[in-house]
Amino acid sequence: MTRIGLLSDTHGYLDERIAHHLRDCDEIWHAGDFGDSRVVDELEALAPRFRGVYGNIDGTDVRRSQPLVQDFELEGLRVLITHIGGYPGHYAPAARPLLDSTRPGLFITGHSHILRVMPDPRRHLLHLNPGAAGRHGFHQVRTLLRFGIEAGKVVDLQAVELGKRGSSGSHCEGNAA
Repeated sequence: MTRIGLLSDTHGYLDERIAHHLRDCDEIWHAGDFGDSRVVDELEALAPRFRGVYGNIDGTDVRRSQPLVQDFELEGLRVLITHIGGYPGHYAPAARPLLDSTRPGLFITGHSHILRVMPDPRRHLLHLNPGAAGRHGFHQVRTLLRFGIEAGKVVDLQAVELGKRGSSGSHCEGNAA
């Protein structure tokens, strides 16, 4: 089993709770809107493998190191990650041809700041959006997801609440300490 930590929409903000919840992950994935290349660097240092995609707010520093789409297979599961992709029944226009051509078993997006776990029986996939781990946006609670991938399936899925969006408890701006 490969243990995954999934987050999105950090918008330049990481706190030590993120590092705490991701410390035992084999891979960390970020579904876009890093907000700063320092966030990429900090997340890359936390796990043996890091995968991310750039989002609509990311500048050229992040876009140089992160693709628009990640398409790969892990433990027998085809995974597709992009920042703006929508969700079952409401996929973004650009996502539909990607889904049709790649036929992933797991489709991951960010952008909405809404934590969402939804099966799509029509496309035979599971959709995940980890919500937003940063402080900017309309979401009320900062979130991320943890799960495993084993024998082509998502297992042990957990939603993690990181605290209220505006809380300024113990944190490090741009540092996952």
